Amino acid sequence: MTVYTSGTCPSGPVDEVHSTLDPATVHRATRTLLGAAPGASTIVIGLHHQGRRAFVARGRTTHAGGPPADTGTRFEIGSLTKTFTALLLAEQAARGELQLHEPLARHLPRATALPAGGEDITLTHLATHTSGLPRLPPGLLRSALPRTFTNPYAAFTTEDVLHALTRTRLRTAPGTRVRYSNFGLGLLGHALTAAADHTPYPALLNTRVLHPLHLRDTDCATATRPGTTQATGYRHHRTRPPFHIPGLPAAGILRSSARDLLTTLEALLDPAAAGAPPTLTTALREVLRPRLHTPRNTGLSLVWNIRPRTDGSTLYHHSGGTCGFTAFAGFNPHHRTALVALANTAPGRGNSLIQEAYNTLTGLHR
Repeated sequence: MTVYTSGTCPSGPVDEVHSTLDPATVHRATRTLLGAAPGASTIVIGLHHQGRRAFVARGRTTHAGGPPADTGTRFEIGSLTKTFTALLLAEQAARGELQLHEPLARHLPRATALPAGGEDITLTHLATHTSGLPRLPPGLLRSALPRTFTNPYAAFTTEDVLHALTRTRLRTAPGTRVRYSNFGLGLLGHALTAAADHTPYPALLNTRVLHPLHLRDTDCATATRPGTTQATGYRHHRTRPPFHIPGLPAAGILRSSARDLLTTLEALLDPAAAGAPPTLTTALREVLRPRLHTPRNTGLSLVWNIRPRTDGSTLYHHSGGTCGFTAFAGFNPHHRTALVALANTAPGRGNSLIQEAYNTLTGLHR
């Protein structure tokens, strides 16, 4: 296990003269979390506490060896991609390309037939899982059967997504109930690209969000760039191929590192200090504004889940998973704490990484 403690945390060991979070705090916070994903060959954790940060990396990028994992090692982050899509939505709204509450239909091809009630779906409905759309588009499960545990989305194209929309039946009226939907967030991504002169999602996200936040390890590519490391995914100790989601990229395409994810959470904690362009600075604030409350006293902003704490503070969190990776990110603006946790094994029985990460974050300010 390697502990990196630094104000900048480059990829690799750093001098202790730059140490911020003390080792006892780091050990206390991560001792349970490091054993929470027993099928992983590596777990990397990033912690932030009131301007101080630290990283803990354990293991190697593969069970067969591979280089040691570090702060810049790339993991598939699955549905954590949705939090970046939310930033892109808010950034485009800040520059006037679209409005948060305008209809989805405005940004779909004219020939696309909407389900009954679909004309009422807004971009905010998609970003808060209140569109009424099902979790998955009709037809996807049939195409996914041959590759359910490897690449279930790989054969489902943009054309399939739009065709599926014409065959969809809304589960509830838009704006009336929270129903988590990969379908909805994927459609949101298509709407965002259409509003930006049909710039492809990877290029649009890189230009508007990733590059301005100085994220070096985060993109939509499956290949490892020279000078970087990428973990291999596992399910039940069997290697999984790189995850592909061509028809719904905005719902789960990204690869990222603990270093980049923690940098993103720190920008959300203090948008003014992120050094981002004005439209992105506005977006960093806008994505945290509560949009709705559920009967269980939880809430949603744009994509982020909101959980009130007994001390009066508020915790934002989201998780992600693919057929070979598990990811968590969360932060508490009042306590100025944040945590990311990445493991190269699929969610499932025995993998408690997400719950342990949430528990660790709630106690980090102590």
